[in-house]
Amino acid sequence: MNTWIAIGLTVLGCYAVKLAGLLVPAGAMERPLVRRLAALLPVALLAALTAQQTFAYGHALVLDARAAGLGAAAVALVLRAPFLLVVAAAVVVTAGVRAIGG
Repeated sequence: MNTWIAIGLTVLGCYAVKLAGLLVPAGAMERPLVRRLAALLPVALLAALTAQQTFAYGHALVLDARAAGLGAAAVALVLRAPFLLVVAAAVVVTAGVRAIGG
């Protein structure tokens, strides 16, 4: 498939999704269930993306330095560390585990 055809289809798909969102009646967004789902959906998508990027390598399930970094970030979050410290802890632990060959 030509790269420009793929880019064009992606542009059209993004535009269609944006247009569909704008065409939803305002009354539909006022329902409590829809509001709750709209608030929780980004969190669920981010959690799924994090899990996929941490524990997957192609079609295989792996447990490597990325999992250790995620664990360090989770501990930092439980301890209510500032966001930059959470990211720094994940980076340092991941790099450290990779450096020792894990």
